[in-house]
Amino acid sequence: MSEHETTDDPVLNDDAMARFPVPDLENLPNDLRERIEDETERAGFTPNVFAAMAYKPSHFRAFFEYHDALVEDTALEREEIELIVVAVSGVNHCYYCNVAHGALVRIYADDPLLADQLVANYRTADIGEAHRTMLDVAVKLTERPTDVERADLEALREAGFSEEAIWDIGAVTAFYNLSNRLAMFAEMRPNDEFHTLGRE
Repeated sequence: MSEHETTDDPVLNDDAMARFPVPDLENLPNDLRERIEDETERAGFTPNVFAAMAYKPSHFRAFFEYHDALVEDTALEREEIELIVVAVSGVNHCYYCNVAHGALVRIYADDPLLADQLVANYRTADIGEAHRTMLDVAVKLTERPTDVERADLEALREAGFSEEAIWDIGAVTAFYNLSNRLAMFAEMRPNDEFHTLGRE
């Protein structure tokens, strides 16, 4: 997936976040070290969100367990999940998620331009009407949650989304609003590798 050379040993960047200390890998519980090692082997580098979330192991476990459920037990395509993440992160101005998940949009959509379009203004991005409806609802839930009504869900049904997919749209949106706010609160920084992934 990455053009960068794969490393066998995880490295927790001290600058993964600016407002809290990044723990030492050797001091982490075994299950966290194993998860970080697995992710490092898969990606070719250790995404800084793993280093940052390891600050509190119980939260690391809960965060990534829910993340895994969202991407593994879903009626949505992975590309659709990442479209939601980047559109939501764009309106929230979350630097970490814009960059990290922007890379995933480029990879899963096989489109080097789409992530930048979504961050700037998802309404003018090169996406179809069904996905625009999906992002309209996700952004509404992000910016004006009390305005979400049955008509928004009906619009998703009319766009072709199943009941399960509609639930998943809401769940992904809610989770990444949490993730955005925590990343901004801790001042998480994206790895340099994310900036270049999927651009060629």
